[in-house]
Amino acid sequence: MNMFHAAVLGAIQGFAEVLPISSSAHLILIPWLLKWPESGLTFDVALHLGTFLALSLYFWRDIVEMTFAFFDAISARSLNTPARRLPFLIIAATVPAAVVGKLFENQIEAIFRSNPLLIASVLVGFGLLLGLTDMFGRKHLVLDEIKPASALTVGLMQCLALIPGVSRSGITITAALMLGFTRESAARFSFLISLPIVAGAALLKTVHLFKHGIPAGEGVPMLVGIVFSAVTGYISVAFLLRFVQKKSLAPFVWYRVIVGGGLIVAILSGFKG
Repeated sequence: MNMFHAAVLGAIQGFAEVLPISSSAHLILIPWLLKWPESGLTFDVALHLGTFLALSLYFWRDIVEMTFAFFDAISARSLNTPARRLPFLIIAATVPAAVVGKLFENQIEAIFRSNPLLIASVLVGFGLLLGLTDMFGRKHLVLDEIKPASALTVGLMQCLALIPGVSRSGITITAALMLGFTRESAARFSFLISLPIVAGAALLKTVHLFKHGIPAGEGVPMLVGIVFSAVTGYISVAFLLRFVQKKSLAPFVWYRVIVGGGLIVAILSGFKG
């Protein structure tokens, strides 16, 4: 992979992982459209590390506060405050996706990676679901009001993010909106529960990479991918959390429908196959 490809795909990962538009779909469809070579394990590591850095830097205060709250809850043997409950609710919401990802990630990727039509259809379908929940959700609950059942529901829905085109942030925000949470609370909880998943994925892939070694010539593109993914990811988190305070998620819904619909038409018409 050359540095230009690394920069472009790193930037796409940073934006699309955070915004509810599906990074996996973009990282499969864009190289397919442009006939770029497969990125490989080295670049997968770069993308996950970049995203993790972006989320960690933006939410560092939350991470510190939750760490203290976690040990405070254990010490007090009590979950009697929202701060003490939140770390455990994040763990509960993370477990389903971690288990399903470990068991089925390779099988799901094998089904979807070579099927752009299916990815485009998923992009449209789950985009419309996001739009409907944003339009009709009650949006009256805040993060402090989240209960174990709600956290587990969001976590179970996060399992669907293994399917390219669904979007991890998109499906978790959709689930939280269905449960009646405000857009800002839904987005914040979505990002917080993504931290362990992204960290775990980055760690596993990094260990695997260092077991086999970094291929010759891949070191610099890998660093470029990490930097671009981290920078654009940080910008996207800050943007989305401010955006949802005052505006609906309609622009992201329209984006998904237009891009996915356009690809479906192009493929079915034979323009791109």
